Parts: sequence; C-alpha cells; structure tokens
Amino acid sequence: MASHLNSSILFALLLTALLFISGNGVAGSRQLLEKTEPEIPEFPKPNIPEFPKPEFPPLPTIPTFPKPELPPFPFIPNVPKPEFPFVPHAPALQKPEVRKQPESPHSASSP
Repeated sequence: MASHLNSSILFALLLTALLFISGNGVAGSRQLLEKTEPEIPEFPKPNIPEFPKPEFPPLPTIPTFPKPELPPFPFIPNVPKPEFPFVPHAPALQKPEVRKQPESPHSASSP
C-alpha cells in the first residue's frame, strides 16, 4: 500500500516539472524570434573644403664628376721556383697482427 502512494506522488511531481519546463521554453523562443533593434539616426556629413595642393621646388640635380684615371699596375718580374732535393719514398710498414682471444666457455646452468 505504501509503494502505491509513493508512485502516485512521484508521478504528480514529474507531471508538474514537465509543465514548468515546457512553458518557459516557448516564452524564451518567442523573445528570440521577435528581437527588435533600435533605429540609429543618421547624422549629416560635414563638408570639408578642399585645400590647394602645395607646389614643391624642383629636385636638385647631382653634378657628374669625371672618372679618375688610375695609373697602371707596376710590372712584377716572375721569380723562378726553388728546386728542392729529391726525398726518397719510405716503404710502408707492416701492421702487427692481433691475436684473437679465446672465447670463454659458457655454461647453461649459470647466468
């Protein structure tokens, strides 16, 4: 009997909650659709008088200078290359042989 009473109260609360939720959504969407923006009046644009364009003096010209004549390079005589005595070629030395170290035996029982 007590479980029947709890379920009817729960159903009534659920029904009223749904009614409150659905009513606010319609009013909110109506406000979004009927949004009006205020009209902003346009002000007249002021007329600005035109100023006369300034007259600039002509650009100065750069004088052209004659290119300087450089004296010719002095003559340098060819110096003979010195002759060095012949150095005999040394034979290449033999590289020593490195013996291979014997491998240590591995046992399966020890890590």
